[in-house]
Amino acid sequence: MKQSYDVIVIGAGHAGCEAATAAANMGAQTLLVTMDMNKIAQMSCNPAIGGIAKGQIVREIDALGGQMALVTDATAIQFRMLNRSKGPAVWSPRSQCDRGKFIWKWREVLDHTSNLDIWQDQADELLVENGEAVGIRTIWGAEFRAKSIIVTAGTFLNGLLHIGRKQVPGGRIAEPAVPHFTESITRHGISTARMKTGTPVRIDKRSVHFDDMEIQIGEDDFHQFSYMGKRRPLQQRPCWICYTNPEVHKTLMAGIADSPLYNGQIQSIGPRYCPSIETKLVTFPDREQHLLFLEPEGEDTNEMYLNGFSSSMPMDVQIAALRHIPALRDVKVYRPGYAIEYDFFDPTQLHHSLESKVIKGLFLAGQVNGTTGYEEAGGQGTVAGINAAIRCGGGEPFVMRRDESYIGVLIDDLVTKGVDEPYRMFTSRAEYRILLRQDDADARLTERAYHTGLATRERYEWWTEKRDAILRIIRFCEEKHVKARDVNGALEALGITPLRMGCPLIELLGRPQITLAMAADILPELKAVLNEPANRREEIAEAAEIRIKYKGYIERERLVADKMVRLENIKIRGHFDYANLNAISTEARQKLIKIDPETLAQASRIPGVSPSDINAMLVLMGR
Repeated sequence: MKQSYDVIVIGAGHAGCEAATAAANMGAQTLLVTMDMNKIAQMSCNPAIGGIAKGQIVREIDALGGQMALVTDATAIQFRMLNRSKGPAVWSPRSQCDRGKFIWKWREVLDHTSNLDIWQDQADELLVENGEAVGIRTIWGAEFRAKSIIVTAGTFLNGLLHIGRKQVPGGRIAEPAVPHFTESITRHGISTARMKTGTPVRIDKRSVHFDDMEIQIGEDDFHQFSYMGKRRPLQQRPCWICYTNPEVHKTLMAGIADSPLYNGQIQSIGPRYCPSIETKLVTFPDREQHLLFLEPEGEDTNEMYLNGFSSSMPMDVQIAALRHIPALRDVKVYRPGYAIEYDFFDPTQLHHSLESKVIKGLFLAGQVNGTTGYEEAGGQGTVAGINAAIRCGGGEPFVMRRDESYIGVLIDDLVTKGVDEPYRMFTSRAEYRILLRQDDADARLTERAYHTGLATRERYEWWTEKRDAILRIIRFCEEKHVKARDVNGALEALGITPLRMGCPLIELLGRPQITLAMAADILPELKAVLNEPANRREEIAEAAEIRIKYKGYIERERLVADKMVRLENIKIRGHFDYANLNAISTEARQKLIKIDPETLAQASRIPGVSPSDINAMLVLMGR
């Protein structure tokens, strides 16, 4: 069987689903190839979306016209805004989701996406002709041709599962690995290496003593992920907190000789910021306890996820250790934790569009680029899908700058610096995080996505309505003059220093103790302005208040970002023969030859390229 498409997407995880829907919604005839149609967008580890910086990525996917935020809101069983004790630059939304309903909601999205076909099969070989990817062949002999191929194979490429000394080939527990496909790519000059990740034990909640745990209730305010999504429809569920103890640690350390991480069985590098419980014990030997979260897997299932107890120890050691925790003294488990090793490809061999520099028409997204996390995968998938569709019809690649999105930071880090461990996004990775807030992703991206062809007219009009409402509030606060006698009584009642003289309302709101809602209780005219929007009044008011209160910080960071944008506009690819460029250091020459940066700004971010090297290149360019 042979068939032709514009775009083929291999793998229906979070990257694959976003890539397939993005390409199809831009008009490309798209094929999504998956090994199991019943496990589309499987949350292989934690049944949650979002978190520190990750939540911002999901908001950005939504602003671009992607689907993850909508699916998350439809299947959320607990929502929290993290980092609320800090400034809004680092507020990050997070939702527990119903794992099963999340899969079927994504399946519904795919089934109702025009221009998109699904084929259940396993990719066996990438077809390359004259240095260009032209199609794939599956294990059943089906052959599909396309102008663009997107590989989003997750942890399946030569995947190997570990529980104690037992090793089983697999991409996830009870799912087969994909052999051969890596080799069909690397034979054309793309380099590969191995990474490791893991997941915790799954627990039967009927065996848990919840009286010995601390309950953690979610938030029930207006916040959610999608700017267009409906209110969370599912019954909300609590999470629970408990701790390990010295007896747990003693039991685990007694079995450390059989740990794949410490007996030489696993050679690859795991995620630094999501370590296994045995890694925590070895790294922090003096700690007497470690925090654990027991999280529901769904609205109406007994299965629960023990966050913080990722492990590949022998299953009897895992269970024995858990039973030393008072709340889990009678614990029953559905399956033990396990580790998995898998192939990834060197992301420095990619353009910022996520197209390979080595094989034209081949795009890579998700864990195959050395990242970890559903959100990082979804963001890459969206960009790969957009660019794969653009390549079919011609046009400039869709690339986001570091001051434009966390997705832009993520991709620039990957293709410029590469990875030596699974990459996870944090707010600290973004130098312009005041500009990349969770409340303004649509302001940064929706108009551009609309003109690119992914964001719908409905989404664009939703944003313009929100934009205009925010500007009306800010304009009112700038123009409204507040008299001291009208507000001082209310300020004193709140314990706030009264005004000495009248001032513009926007100046009064500059005080950290005064919120927009407090001012609205004092000034009926302001309350009328806040109540004017027909949709999402609270969201609009919050966005306006953040812009008002943090205006100086935002403007200052915008100036810094604009200076760097000038370097982004200086194109250098093809301008220098780095091997013979003696004005720069030997290390800089080696790194520049390997990365071949597009712009001078990208060159400045390559480890080993110093400011003096950049200045030398500027002089040679006559700048």
